Amino acid sequence: MNFRATTVREALRLAITGRVWNRDDGSVELIAEGSGGALASLQNWLNEGPPGADVREVDRTELAGKPRYEGFNITWSAPRGD
Repeated sequence: MNFRATTVREALRLAITGRVWNRDDGSVELIAEGSGGALASLQNWLNEGPPGADVREVDRTELAGKPRYEGFNITWSAPRGD
């Protein structure tokens, strides 16, 4: 299973909503919305990734605003307006 698919599975397990996609440079980017504890758990998981992943760096930027996603899905590019 690839990084994006396992990220979706982990996010849903943690009741996090958002999107994940591959960037043109081969890295993976995501937007995640949820409780502080759930987001911290997802970040801890992302630091390691699924078995076989080669995680080199995880950057985090916190954004203000009300939640706007339902579910957690793979998209083919960055969501518009993000």
